[in-house]
Amino acid sequence: MTSDRLVRLASLLKLMRQRSGLTQEQLAAESGVSESTIRRLESGRAPNPTLLSLERLQEALAAGPEDRRELAELLASGRGVTAHPAGVAGEPGGADGTGTTDVPGGADEPGEPRPGRLRSPAAPSAVLVRDEVLSAARDVALEIRRRWRLEEERRRVHDPFPLPVRWRRTDPALSDHEANVERLPPGAAAPDPDDLGGDLPMVADFYRRRHSGRLVVLGRAGSGKSVLTIRFVQDFLETRTALDRVPVIFSIGSWDPTARTLRAWMTERLLRDHPHLAVRTAGTSMAGALIEADLVLPVLDGFDEMAEGLRGRALERLNEFSSPLLLTSRREEFAEAVDAAGTPLVWATVIELADLTADDVAAYLPRTARHNGRRGGGHGRGVWDAVTERLRERSAEGGGKGAGAGDAADPLAGALRTPLMTALARTLYSERTGADPAELLDARTFPDESSIEEHLLAGFVPAVYRRRTPEGEHARDWDPDRAEQWLGYLAHHLAHPDRERQDLAWWEIGDFLPRRQRVLSVALTATLCAALSTWVMGLLIGRLPAWRILVEGALMGPAAGLAFAAVYGVMIARGGGTFEPTRVRLRLRPRLPGGGPGPDPVRGAAARGPGVRAPVVRGPARAPLRVFTARFGAVMAGGFVMGVGCACALAVERELAYGALVLNLEVLEGVAVNMLVFGLIFGAGTGLVFGLLAAFEAPLDVASAADPISLLAANRATVRRQLVALVPLLALSVAFGGGLIVALLDGFLGDLNWEAWDGLFVGAVVGLGGGLSYVLSFTAWGRWVVRARLWLPMTGKLPWDTAAFLDDAYRRGVLRQAGAVYQFRHVRLQHHLGRTYRRRQAQRSQRWASVGAGRGPTAPPRGSRRTGRTGRTGRTGQ
Repeated sequence: MTSDRLVRLASLLKLMRQRSGLTQEQLAAESGVSESTIRRLESGRAPNPTLLSLERLQEALAAGPEDRRELAELLASGRGVTAHPAGVAGEPGGADGTGTTDVPGGADEPGEPRPGRLRSPAAPSAVLVRDEVLSAARDVALEIRRRWRLEEERRRVHDPFPLPVRWRRTDPALSDHEANVERLPPGAAAPDPDDLGGDLPMVADFYRRRHSGRLVVLGRAGSGKSVLTIRFVQDFLETRTALDRVPVIFSIGSWDPTARTLRAWMTERLLRDHPHLAVRTAGTSMAGALIEADLVLPVLDGFDEMAEGLRGRALERLNEFSSPLLLTSRREEFAEAVDAAGTPLVWATVIELADLTADDVAAYLPRTARHNGRRGGGHGRGVWDAVTERLRERSAEGGGKGAGAGDAADPLAGALRTPLMTALARTLYSERTGADPAELLDARTFPDESSIEEHLLAGFVPAVYRRRTPEGEHARDWDPDRAEQWLGYLAHHLAHPDRERQDLAWWEIGDFLPRRQRVLSVALTATLCAALSTWVMGLLIGRLPAWRILVEGALMGPAAGLAFAAVYGVMIARGGGTFEPTRVRLRLRPRLPGGGPGPDPVRGAAARGPGVRAPVVRGPARAPLRVFTARFGAVMAGGFVMGVGCACALAVERELAYGALVLNLEVLEGVAVNMLVFGLIFGAGTGLVFGLLAAFEAPLDVASAADPISLLAANRATVRRQLVALVPLLALSVAFGGGLIVALLDGFLGDLNWEAWDGLFVGAVVGLGGGLSYVLSFTAWGRWVVRARLWLPMTGKLPWDTAAFLDDAYRRGVLRQAGAVYQFRHVRLQHHLGRTYRRRQAQRSQRWASVGAGRGPTAPPRGSRRTGRTGRTGRTGQ
């Protein structure tokens, strides 16, 4: 048996044993096969396994029909053994046991060699992959399948039936040599590539027949590329085996190939969308282990959305990445990248999505109109008659070439040639009472294809916000005009000078504010928290008069605000300032050296099924000392700045208490000593607390990564636990640590005094004020509360309940979920809303400029309230 077959046999036997929940020792006792033989079989070091041993192992492991069939095929292809109908291996086909018999039918997985084919470089192997990594891959596959099935339901892809998404072979200049795609050895004849056609239900089977496992899907905007990727993921997971790669959809538009390798970027995205993969194993995160084990099949959606200058470089990096993948792009952008890189995507089959035909549209739209009592009788018969008759007439005139043929003569046929525009037409006319699609036939209102597309895009958001969602989903009635304005604000700020972004992450919405406003928000937040905590603690445990407590709080607040703002400003200057959601939770049991927290026990057991023992993470966790040192150093600098600000505030307060501000050398020397001492007390105390908290952190469980709302709720709970722990720990560390530092420095820096009651008061103020300031300024959830829940709603940019608005927009189909982030339903809708927002802001600025010049507000120019060229659905949104 060849080494490759031995590896596959070892993988299968090991997987069967894991599913049965037996150890090697237990399996040896059950089967009668020695433990050493089992160990050699599972490690791929048994070149001539006997049939009797394998049959005994099958019986002891209660192998199912699929396992028996796969085992028989391995033996048949490797030693010439004929497979019986029951799936049990028979006798060798040759007298000497060396004959070979190919198993007919079925396509090999990408990466597996076939007769006359070269092997693709990477293929997962159970021998080389640890048990916990395979278990994590299974959990991720279950979560991804659930997530995208729900997304299909939200998009109503199957209601009343999926729109046809067909593909054909594209220009050969955009693809590699056919012999390279088929992985043929030198001199072999390439097969005829004319079988590259297909449609949506067969996309996974079509991919599995590509021996290289690399596929590029091209298509115009709205042609159904995203729907195809979702269907591909669903169908691929339906037939996935334990060692198959897990297809994961990545929005490649956010990848910068000049700053990150593809594997590093995918690891970051996995950690963002599946926080539980932050668990450490063998010196890396579980997300990194999945990537390194080649258990992730990248489905890279939106290559055309990358910055123009990065596409060529990205294609070069993808050619260095030899593993299987699926890439989607618009044709023009991909062709430009091929020209820039001087080569297509190596080994990749390239197909192009076809336009919808007139018959496709005519069959689909009438079945989407279900309003009773509409013109033409029950279930909307006749609503679309005028449109479908026109489409069929134009199709007949064009020789039946489809809806897209001859679109210059018929704008409607050209506009409805993509699934996106057809779905928008359904929303505007089939799901709204009183709307007549026959208006689309008016050549004066809609003279060309773009005017119809703009009309459909402009009417989509008002249409869905005038429609009520089911009561069970706790829908809210948002004003359509305000909803369109808020969505436009979000779409506008996803635009970037270098590249367009698609991911709408709740923790990044606060960064839409200008830099000055972000720094100001941190300063005001810390000022309020420090002042209020000083007043509260002064009234509860302070020994100063009330007026001095008020003065002290009024001074301590701005000092803390300036200190926090200074730290935040330095972070922004160094390219930081953006805080992602924490991927950990606090637990009472500390992390021990040399071990790491395993997968979630409840979810893991449910995923594995009964009788299968939970895997143990053997890989070392991050060294506690290294984590403590990193946290201590990062936080101590900030704490020192806070201490300096506190010393300055106390100096001013005490000078004011004497009725005059005295500035002499002795006073300045005392202030300098206080600044140093308070800086050391605050820096050491905060650094110690944050360093120790790292020992009580554990990755989030699988259930915490379901969607953006769940991630927000998980981070809210985590931040609250952090606050509960931070307040007393900071208070105690400052109170008692201050006494220790003062005792060490007393005499060296002069006479120092740190009374126990004063230390307790300062510690309580630092604990409450510093803890609140930290969680509201330097955590993703805190910044979300301050900026997205307070600052932006007060300025009218967003609603007061932004989370509910985003979730409602997702339920209405305006947004979609991509892991832990939202995205607009389509990039064309995002661009339209962004352009509309910018145009209205420009009109508002012009009117205010007219008022400032003393001319009074001017009316908008004639037709400026129109959207596109229709004049029917546009609004100013003022």
